[in-house]
Amino acid sequence: MTHLKEEDTSAVADEQEARGVIKESSQIFRRNRALGYVSNQVPAVTRYVQRRRDTLLITCIGRSFQVYTASHFRLLHVSGLHPDDITAMATDRLHTYTASNKCIYAWRAGKHIRHVYRGHERDVHLLLPFGRSLIAVDHSNVLKVWNIPTDDVYLDVPFKSDEFRITALAHPPTYVNKIVLGSQQGQLKIMNIKKNSIVCTLSHHDCGITCIEPAPALDVVAIGHADGTIIVLNLKYDTVLVAFKQEWGLVTGLTFRTDGPPILVSACRNGYMAFWNLEEHKLAGQLQAHEEQVATAICLPSEPVVFTTSPDNSMKLFVFDMPDGGARQLRIREGHTKPPLCIRYHGGSGVSILSSGEDSTLRVFSTISESLNKSMGRATYNQKATKKKNRFQYDKYGMPPIVEFTSDVAREKEWDNIAAIHSGIIQTTTWTFNKNRMGEHRLVPTQFQNKQRSNFQCETTCIILTHCGNFVIIGYSSGDVERFNIQSGLHRCSYGAPKAAHESAVRGLASDNLNQYVVTGCSSGLVKFWTFKGKTERPIAVLRLADGVALMRHHRESAMLAIGLDTFKVYVVDMATRVVVRKFIGHTAKLNDLAFSPDSRWLITAAMDSTIKVWDIPSSYMIDHFRVERPCISLSMSPSGDFLATAHVNLLGIYLWSNKTLFSQISLRSMDPHEPAPYVGLPANVCDAMELEDAMQELGIDSSNEQNAELGEEINAKYETPKQLAPELITLSGLAASRWQNLLDLQLIKQRNKPKAPPKVPKQAPFFLPTVSGLELRFDVANGAPSATDGSRIQQVSALNNLTAFGKLLETTATSNDFDAACKHITQLGPSMVDFEIKSLHPEAGGTLLAMLQFLKLIEFMFSTNLDFELAQSYLSVYLRSHGLSLSESPEIVQSLRSVSQAQQLAWERVESKLIYGIGVVSALRNFAR
Repeated sequence: MTHLKEEDTSAVADEQEARGVIKESSQIFRRNRALGYVSNQVPAVTRYVQRRRDTLLITCIGRSFQVYTASHFRLLHVSGLHPDDITAMATDRLHTYTASNKCIYAWRAGKHIRHVYRGHERDVHLLLPFGRSLIAVDHSNVLKVWNIPTDDVYLDVPFKSDEFRITALAHPPTYVNKIVLGSQQGQLKIMNIKKNSIVCTLSHHDCGITCIEPAPALDVVAIGHADGTIIVLNLKYDTVLVAFKQEWGLVTGLTFRTDGPPILVSACRNGYMAFWNLEEHKLAGQLQAHEEQVATAICLPSEPVVFTTSPDNSMKLFVFDMPDGGARQLRIREGHTKPPLCIRYHGGSGVSILSSGEDSTLRVFSTISESLNKSMGRATYNQKATKKKNRFQYDKYGMPPIVEFTSDVAREKEWDNIAAIHSGIIQTTTWTFNKNRMGEHRLVPTQFQNKQRSNFQCETTCIILTHCGNFVIIGYSSGDVERFNIQSGLHRCSYGAPKAAHESAVRGLASDNLNQYVVTGCSSGLVKFWTFKGKTERPIAVLRLADGVALMRHHRESAMLAIGLDTFKVYVVDMATRVVVRKFIGHTAKLNDLAFSPDSRWLITAAMDSTIKVWDIPSSYMIDHFRVERPCISLSMSPSGDFLATAHVNLLGIYLWSNKTLFSQISLRSMDPHEPAPYVGLPANVCDAMELEDAMQELGIDSSNEQNAELGEEINAKYETPKQLAPELITLSGLAASRWQNLLDLQLIKQRNKPKAPPKVPKQAPFFLPTVSGLELRFDVANGAPSATDGSRIQQVSALNNLTAFGKLLETTATSNDFDAACKHITQLGPSMVDFEIKSLHPEAGGTLLAMLQFLKLIEFMFSTNLDFELAQSYLSVYLRSHGLSLSESPEIVQSLRSVSQAQQLAWERVESKLIYGIGVVSALRNFAR
């Protein structure tokens, strides 16, 4: 186990602070997790788990890795964060090894760090587990052999880069202590790592070696080169068995099928895979699997499938079951291949996020499970022609990226409920969420159709779908505003006809819940209000702003409209009164997106100055702001208000931020909008549940109790709620209400529950043992215990009284003055037994005067400790009602009653004052709301 010295920890912390790993926090939002990441350029690895009888697929996604099952592509877990991006990965039977920031980490079960190997001067790019050794090669061309259990270096061998630069690494089966090294110069070396000697050097091709893959046959390996040459070599006899040449260039991966057919699979940089028949020495087939290079190609052991990953953010499983021996796609898990441009929550549950990207696709990401993610396809002018071709070939019918879309769930089951506008074109496309595909309609106004069109520079600029789900309203750069029926795709209305609605480009649209009016805004600063139906030639009202409108977002329930201006200001307009009610100034760059919180109390804005600001609309103050690594290009607030989703420039993922005000008490204050915003890092792919755990993982320390015990830092993560938060606070018992409320009406309950017929006596009653009264069944063996003097088991009977167990406990408190045992005993009894115990305290019922006096002192003790407040009140009520006027016969009991009354009065005054204060605050808030 690696022990970190104090200076090492501080050095790592300084390094993390310099890289921005240690970050300030937002007042309202906390980093949660990132969605949409599947794989990158680092080759994935696989590991068969005998217990699961399944193969685990491990893919790299930057600073962490994800573990999937091969059977269903189900995501099992995500690793902790590394200090930097992962540069290499490998696996063996016990660990998953990752290289990051000149260090190598050994993960157990993909979640806990078991070893950290430090000593490389450059980043590691090759890893190979080899028995109890781990072989690593860094960019300085130094080969190190680590002893896995002890974390020390067994062998350190530097190579000269101009003579032999290591680019590939492999271990042929049955070659004890020997590995094969491939170089950029095209040479092969077989090295004995135990003796630190080169067994032999082989050279059959001058071009650089990119990958080496051992074959199922002994002494045979396949070697891939940078020029596309593939050589199958017998190492024992230094003989080339077969050679191939793929015309696509560099070989990025090689793998052998082990399920029967003699097939060698090779991958290349343009996304193709080639299948070579080793017996017939010819190409058996080819397949384009990805849009970018194939980073990983692995045939699973004894299965007719090949697993692939690519930097296009996808992983796939292909099965060889075609009639010609070819492969078809079996499973897929993918995200956006290019950064998203617009994201919006869909529906009222807040579990689905619609996202459109630069790859012209529309996707659905689930916040619950990655298996619920789906793709609606790529936008195209001709769906039928696109279906007939390979999806990776150039599509002349492909449409530009979707820059904005709108959706509603009102008519989701009946017809298309999503409308999208594309960059630089006039057409508007429709999509259906229910059928998960692109719709049939292409919405184009009559004046922009091919025969009538005269303005070829016009394009769609904004769009909105009505709340009823029947109509879509579209704004254009020419100033036109058109309304279409989304069910039939027919044109229904032109606002401002026969002229355009605006003289300049329309930048924003809004409509109310009841389809009574439409609001439009243009780049010249005019905001016009139109009737939805009827006479739409002229607006019913015009609002002139000092600057041009850049974008508009509305909150239908509150009839509020947020308008972002070209001067980076944000106005809030009341759509009912048509006046500006709030002005927010603070951004210093172009506004990218605006979003209201579900309760319309906050307005969240994002701009190209890389800041996200939260404005409190009732108080007109900014209450939070923070700066991120890259500007937020689109954001959306969950309908339930628990998460904020953001998309950022040149990043493929969607990032979730949790709303801290829903889970903890947060005190918000007004802030200066012009002060520098604190930097907050983007959420990672793993949920940031605890900042401490992230920091420990980045330092190479596992947060589990097992490893912390070895470090001498045992952490008790179990939290137990204390019985009393503060002695001055009145604490209730937490027992069910029936345990103390039924005491007040016990006689009435007994009368109602009285049986109609007497119980039948059994013919032969068996022997019995006395039991202790309470909720748990326990036998009373106290009197049956052997005597301390003579060892006799004969029960002793008192001749003076017949006190119960509770009465005896009360009498002992007269000398010990310790009421804890008596209090614990009575609180465990049921209502009937409590009533019996209190009645049995009177001398006429077998009790004593001392027991009655000590019971009052017990009640006074419960009032003084502020514990079990409601139980003490109930017990005192039963005591007074049971014994009545007989209590006044004893002066000592009368004095105790006065003490109990004073203690009860003090306790009730504290409760009453708090209740009156709370009622007053609520009444004041109600009057203020009215």
